[in-house]
Amino acid sequence: MSQSETVVIERQADVAHVCLNRPDKHNGMNFEMLDAVNDAARTLAKDRALRAIVLQGAGPSFCAGLDFKAVFNAPLAAAPALAQLWLPYANRFQRWSLGWRDIGVPVVAAVHGNCFGAGLQLALGADIRVARPDARLSVMEAKWGLIPDMGGVALLRELMSIDQAKRLTLSARVIDGREAERIGLVTHLADDPLVAAAEIADEMSRYSPDAVAAGKFLLQEAWQSSESQATAAERKYQRRLIGRANQRISIERNSSDADKPFRKRRIDS
Repeated sequence: MSQSETVVIERQADVAHVCLNRPDKHNGMNFEMLDAVNDAARTLAKDRALRAIVLQGAGPSFCAGLDFKAVFNAPLAAAPALAQLWLPYANRFQRWSLGWRDIGVPVVAAVHGNCFGAGLQLALGADIRVARPDARLSVMEAKWGLIPDMGGVALLRELMSIDQAKRLTLSARVIDGREAERIGLVTHLADDPLVAAAEIADEMSRYSPDAVAAGKFLLQEAWQSSESQATAAERKYQRRLIGRANQRISIERNSSDADKPFRKRRIDS
């Protein structure tokens, strides 16, 4: 589809594979990769024919976190980056993970090797995480005297209890894929997470693209909400689906053997 030096996007039919591409650095995030990932999310959000996304890393790791040497050796770029902390909305760094939640298709991360800090927060932005049993994962910011500030806290709270999140965050401990699955940090384990991620992406994108998008946005909006807010969200998204073209096609598909194609459109969040 397109590519930059640090992020390569390949389109396989209606699935986009977004690959971090600094393999010699274990895909450590520098400013170029940060912007390339954010650009990829914005571009793919506009693609109405897209049905799923797989996030992956080239080389020995998914993403080993922030490349501190590259970032702090660029003071002219680091200064405006620091100013992002004073913005009253999700900043450039937080969009690294949160941007994937705004796309109305399933996003599946295939995790192998090291998945630390910024890398883990990127994986958390996916809807599903598939990891190798021997993958190494860590909320590592405390090691560098920092906290996770790339959307990670907003995403961790959906997956685990606060005591589990505190243990990960305050200790910077490295856990393997098996323990990550046990505590809910990853969804599935697979010896070949890329193959498994593609299969899951296909499974989650077979039905009406409007229903898939609405289901994703509904769960994200309602999961931490009150009962009244959650039921209001149900009503809102159902109004956007019922009686529309893709819902009628869904009924026709289930009433006959015809595999009528869905309209290439999706609702917005």
